Amino acid sequence: MGDLYQSQRAMRNMRRAAMQRGVVAILDVGTSKIACLVLRFDGAEGQGEDGIGSMAGQSSFRIIGAATTRSRGVRFGEVDAMQETERAIRTAVQAAQKMAQVRVDHVIACLAGARPRSYGLDGTVDVENVHVTDADIGAVLAACDVPDYGADREVLHAQPVNFALDNRSGLADPRGQIGHKLTADLHLLTVDAAIVQNLLFCIKRCDLELAGLASSAYVSGISSLVEDEQELGSACIDMGGGSTGVSIFMRKHMIYADAVRMGGDHITSDISMGLQVPMATAERIKTFYGGTHATGMDDREMIEIGGDTGDWHHDRRTVSRAELIGIMRPRVEEILEEVRLRLDAAGFEHLPSQQIVLTGGGSQIPGLDALASRILGQQVRLGRPLRVQGLPQAATGPGFSAAVGLTLFAAHPQDEWWDFDVPAQKYPSHSFRRAVKWFKDNW
Repeated sequence: MGDLYQSQRAMRNMRRAAMQRGVVAILDVGTSKIACLVLRFDGAEGQGEDGIGSMAGQSSFRIIGAATTRSRGVRFGEVDAMQETERAIRTAVQAAQKMAQVRVDHVIACLAGARPRSYGLDGTVDVENVHVTDADIGAVLAACDVPDYGADREVLHAQPVNFALDNRSGLADPRGQIGHKLTADLHLLTVDAAIVQNLLFCIKRCDLELAGLASSAYVSGISSLVEDEQELGSACIDMGGGSTGVSIFMRKHMIYADAVRMGGDHITSDISMGLQVPMATAERIKTFYGGTHATGMDDREMIEIGGDTGDWHHDRRTVSRAELIGIMRPRVEEILEEVRLRLDAAGFEHLPSQQIVLTGGGSQIPGLDALASRILGQQVRLGRPLRVQGLPQAATGPGFSAAVGLTLFAAHPQDEWWDFDVPAQKYPSHSFRRAVKWFKDNW
């Protein structure tokens, strides 16, 4: 656990150094594309750097460079072929630097796969003096019983999501308040360590320094859920190429995250096999003609498959749009059913609002929102990322939710628990609770 603090601290210090330099790159290493945004900060790092609030350490920034390239060597959101991924990252970063006309050394990255697991922990301490101080916060976070999550896993996020002082629950920041007993609820997200190490190694090979790492499911939620949704309890479903991220927010904090190891690429590959065409052709057909709901007209609308095999009959084939939808729909339903299992496991139905927001490149299939509201629950909307300063028009679509969320994460890191000096003598015990018991208890 100690080395975890060290690596997180080192990363945080690097992030600060990058902020002082004024530029940092944002890297979304996805299965279907790699996006790089270059941010310039105005240098006015907010005064509340040690705050616990969701906007602690605010900084204003603008995007001065942006580039995307087709991803290579990534499967299920995880680096699979190091050299190919390295080449693709270099391509994206160099193009973004060229547009920004600056050289960037530090990147903040997000990753989609890595088999996330959520834990909900709590800890209680007696307040030392009458008023709650930073030391009390450090003590109560150290008192949280960390489960034995396994040697092959790493903590990616650890965030205090709720504080209670005596009988008052739901405090965002109890410092300065008067009370005797302080309780903290902590959301811990762990991921497969080897997958994180592969990404780190890949970024290092590109001669870049990592100054931060976040879960794509988390940052997509930051950029595509509006403030009310983050406050009242909503889920963000980020449908990427190789994996679909699920994150739940409550009281402006992420309280649960998971991922389904399926995404838009699986739909494309079904089309490719169903129509016996290459993946590139299947992708084009999906993008132009895809859908999830067939009407009578779709039986009559014929799509030319095209091809260059030289076999005239094979290359002149047509397929009705209804047949195409018949190939796509079962896979879309399968992905949504898997998402529903994750939401059920998290106890999503206990939240006050239960809004569901679909985002990510895969969310652009026509009719997806209607199908999702049938499978997941009534309140479903399609989400695009927030507009941030300097964001090029080409990067405003749902496929950029994670990248844009990562810019917000870089500028306003939700302070994680190691921002406080956590007493070292505390070793993790083996208690374990699901991330959601506190919904029912506290809200």
